[in-house]
Amino acid sequence: MKPIFHAIAGTTAMLIIAGFWMSTLVSEVFLDYAAVAAVKHAIVYGLYLLVPFMAATGGSGFVLSKTRKGWLLDQKKKRMAIIGTNGLFVMIPAAIFLNGKAAASEFDALFYAVQGVELIVGIVQLTLMSMNFRDGLKLDGKLRPRAN
Repeated sequence: MKPIFHAIAGTTAMLIIAGFWMSTLVSEVFLDYAAVAAVKHAIVYGLYLLVPFMAATGGSGFVLSKTRKGWLLDQKKKRMAIIGTNGLFVMIPAAIFLNGKAAASEFDALFYAVQGVELIVGIVQLTLMSMNFRDGLKLDGKLRPRAN
């Protein structure tokens, strides 16, 4: 049951982050300031959903890793440390900051600089999580390593 829980938690977290990223991009490129503000507001509230799924992913991954060793697992652990650090020190503060700026209709250079950082780090997060997903499938035997 633990591997299924880990997979569901990780997949859900990835989908939430992808949803945040796409909503941000669409609102910034195609919609008005009110829509951008609404998206920023929704993302901050969405953190109450994302954070528990990220914690569940990390916690269940930690429990699962106790019975295994190896290079793939080491790589997953390294990536998870980066994902957690980026989330805690970049993504969450950026989301809160951008929500405050958007709520005050302050769409200035600082807003867009932080927005750019958030979008770039968001892609990094999704890439690292995708790599962990792939390696999890390899560890579970559901995906074979590529032949060289």
